[in-house]
Amino acid sequence: MNKFFFLFLVLISLFFSACSTRGKGVYRTYSEPKSYSYKKSAHSSKIDKKTYSHPTMKPYVIHGKRYYPSVVEVGDEYKGIASWYGPDFHGKLTSNGETYNMHDMTAAHKTFPMNTIVKVVNVENGLSTVVRINDRGPFVGTRIIDLSNAAAHKIAMVDKGTASVKLEVLGFQSKGSTTIESKEKLNTVPQESEVADYAIQIGSFSKFDGAIKTQQKYNGLDGYETVIKDINNGSSRAFKVWLKGFRSEKEARDYRASSEFQNSFIVRDN
Repeated sequence: MNKFFFLFLVLISLFFSACSTRGKGVYRTYSEPKSYSYKKSAHSSKIDKKTYSHPTMKPYVIHGKRYYPSVVEVGDEYKGIASWYGPDFHGKLTSNGETYNMHDMTAAHKTFPMNTIVKVVNVENGLSTVVRINDRGPFVGTRIIDLSNAAAHKIAMVDKGTASVKLEVLGFQSKGSTTIESKEKLNTVPQESEVADYAIQIGSFSKFDGAIKTQQKYNGLDGYETVIKDINNGSSRAFKVWLKGFRSEKEARDYRASSEFQNSFIVRDN
């Protein structure tokens, strides 16, 4: 009888050990590809100063190698190999304490600040997606980013497992809307300006690529500049393109009346 009772206790112990999840700061291997639905995240163009001193920005050691998280800037580009991870870690903690959801548009990077928003382009097929960094990794060879299952599907790399990619830093997550400046503006030195915050909304898109094309087409038109507003209200997401630089609402209205944007509307960037 005692033998059966002892065997029962051993089996119960093994069961609960198998069901435990990984804790904060634990890293991973890679899962087999499957198909899942998708969900996106919002982001901002400015990094919170608290990020510089956040615990996830401290150096750490994995497999005997020390990594140094560092600050990046909007417009920075990188090249390397991307991998992905999925169901084996769904519902477990990421390095910044969030619960990993393989259906979200997120990714792991060894050194980018948490909540960095990155555009990932698969250079092998031209497909791209936008993800938010919320985990550390991958710690395998020359791989520079580990995509969620959903993000990997977006650039058609699930079956292959890895892909050559180009990364571009777009911004950093914050609540509300996002302003993504044009590349021309990012390459200029910031200057003081007395220009008011009035703008004309010249486009609204469900896909980021459409907004980028419109931004590039009209940026600098008649001396005005374009920005992209990433609006996410939880149930839907839109990339709105604004033509801005007007000194007053009247100037914006007068310009609209004499331009190709007569059916557009005036907005103000609060």
